[in-house]
Amino acid sequence: MRIKANGIEIHCELTGKLDAPVVVLSHSLASSMVMWEPQLKVLEPDFRVLRYDMRGHGSSEVVKGAYTLEVLGNDVIGLLDALDIGSVHFMGLSIGGMIGQGLALDHADRLQSVILCDTAPLLPEEAKPLFAERITQARKHGMTSLAEGTLARWFTPSFLEKDPPVVNQIHKQILATPVEGFIGCSHAILGLNYLDRLAEIGLDTLVIVGEDDPGTPVTAAEAIHGEIRNSELVILPSAAHLCNIEQAENFNRAISDFLQL
Repeated sequence: MRIKANGIEIHCELTGKLDAPVVVLSHSLASSMVMWEPQLKVLEPDFRVLRYDMRGHGSSEVVKGAYTLEVLGNDVIGLLDALDIGSVHFMGLSIGGMIGQGLALDHADRLQSVILCDTAPLLPEEAKPLFAERITQARKHGMTSLAEGTLARWFTPSFLEKDPPVVNQIHKQILATPVEGFIGCSHAILGLNYLDRLAEIGLDTLVIVGEDDPGTPVTAAEAIHGEIRNSELVILPSAAHLCNIEQAENFNRAISDFLQL
């Protein structure tokens, strides 16, 4: 369904157990709600699951210009308000995890807990030229020019060599991402700077990271864990950025333990 929230049309899907606590799932840059399919089997029996395509991605409205993490967080709050949902468990990966940090800091009353996956609290100075370069590349040559490099960061070489169907599915999601949405969200990531505030978060927090994630590495997850007092850290071996897909069984076990399923 498409819901008007925070001034835009947001594509979302609400599934799972009726009248149960709600878990919101927020995807990575250049993906869509599709990337959370491996988690549905463990969440839907006990939770109402709200997946959505973030601004400029999937089937949600594309808005030209630079986005901010605050705007992306307000999209979530607007979606919850439109659906008459009070507080939720929130799980986000990559930029989704950055949105989760912002919500935990500025809208803690709307969260019961937060799961931050393969994300970072701060964008290092040396990473900023990389994002600027990707923005330029996307604008000049489209998402096709970024697809192979993105897959190489998102999955380990051994997983890519197996060529499972899910890799092709994610590849299609990258190619289908609107260029303006990719650029808008990339600008939001360029503004990431939550590290000095993370100690304010009092929510129960689970931090998950793939051991081989090159973009948001274990050190970034450890930095988040070190600042949030009510946090747990899980490092998944043999996984890169999309550890929820590459190590779906172990990932699902970790979130099940956290959510006490």
